[in-house]
Amino acid sequence: MPLWLQALVWGTVAGAALVLGAALSWRWNLPSKLVSSIMSFGAGVLISALAFELVGEAVEGGGLWPTVAGFLAGAVVYVGANMMLSRAGAKHRKRSGNQQPSEADSPGSGSAIAVGALLDGVPESVVLGVGLLAGGAVSPAMMAAVFISNVPEGLSGSAGMKKAGRSARYVFGLWGGIAVLCGVASLIGYVALENAPGSVVAFITAIAAGGILAMLADTMIPEAFEEHHNLTGLTASVGFLAAFTIHHLGG
Repeated sequence: MPLWLQALVWGTVAGAALVLGAALSWRWNLPSKLVSSIMSFGAGVLISALAFELVGEAVEGGGLWPTVAGFLAGAVVYVGANMMLSRAGAKHRKRSGNQQPSEADSPGSGSAIAVGALLDGVPESVVLGVGLLAGGAVSPAMMAAVFISNVPEGLSGSAGMKKAGRSARYVFGLWGGIAVLCGVASLIGYVALENAPGSVVAFITAIAAGGILAMLADTMIPEAFEEHHNLTGLTASVGFLAAFTIHHLGG
């Protein structure tokens, strides 16, 4: 299979985890502590992946300063965009409780939530495509990290949307569309940087890493802590070790 097609397929598969999480949440009323536990585990997995798979490899391939600049830029851009979306009604897009506003309470919040969910998913997908440039195959640790973290995102976000009165058509249309766009983002990450210098690849990879860490701190970890604070740190630590083990065994 050509590498560009692998980038498209793996990005779409990772995004499909959002649909899986949404389906589980829509079919069953899962306990909030279970959802938060999965979310904190996914947060730990992503932290491990961005440390060892993204930042570490960016430094090795392109140098320290492009990595530092990209990481800071990614964090700043994500936080700035997230602040604007929060004002438009997407602040609690990952919350599983009654925090999400309905369209009647906050007109336009549905669109803001959709854009916010896309903002959360694109950086993860881009790095899947970029990762193919170095090894010629998707990183098992990064793929596992993105997939595992996307399931609780779909779970929690869909539970909140359901309680806010949003329809199944809206929820599954949103996550399905984002899954497709995740595949496209992975493809773009591969194609756009196929012949780029190492410093540019490092900069873009670090942008994604900075955005992912900011997303974790702003959305996933607060949701997990709010519902299951006593074990959030331990569960995240187990997720970190799981991803680190996959990274180590993968070579």
